[in-house]
Amino acid sequence: MTIPLRQIRARYTADTLTVYQAYPPEIAGPAVAAGRFVPPFKRDRMTWIKPSFRWMMYRCGWARKAGQERVLAVEISRVGFEWALAHACLSGYEPGLHADRDDWARQLRSSPARVQWDPERTVRAQPLPHRSLQMGLTGEAARRYVDEWLVDITDVTATAHAIRGRLDADDDAGAESLLPAERPYPLPDGVGDRVRDREERRCGAFPTICR
Repeated sequence: MTIPLRQIRARYTADTLTVYQAYPPEIAGPAVAAGRFVPPFKRDRMTWIKPSFRWMMYRCGWARKAGQERVLAVEISRVGFEWALAHACLSGYEPGLHADRDDWARQLRSSPARVQWDPERTVRAQPLPHRSLQMGLTGEAARRYVDEWLVDITDVTATAHAIRGRLDADDDAGAESLLPAERPYPLPDGVGDRVRDREERRCGAFPTICR
């Protein structure tokens, strides 16, 4: 089965979706203990959420990069995630979607969320031909994320280390078996239109965002 160039893949239930973030221990520890984000987490800074576990591992180096030693699985409401997508803007200008660069800049300034589509990664961190979503939340979106959408926080650093251990032992199959199960995420009609180009909107690329 061919995977579309742009597709949201995630671990989700009927009501929630799991995203990943990596933090230093001084932020992750209090958050896990409290079950929510508390100081020194700064809600006035943009916070990036990633539905793809493999892309999070690529970004944080399997929880070995400085400042990203703890990986958190953050369960949020699907209603909140879809609100963020509906109010998001692409982080870069695209002629097929924006009238001109000024139009894109206006959207970027007014949007509480921004979307980037980055190459998905194999378990060995090699780029794949399809892309994975990451979304930055700021302003109202960051506040809603912390205060309204968050359902649970789990520390999954041990899982990251266990998978890295299998890779170090050249056990790729064992590493793959430990990955969280992710599947294409269904979106209601119209959600995410501002992060798809005109052709995507015309063909109604659902249940997943794709290109």
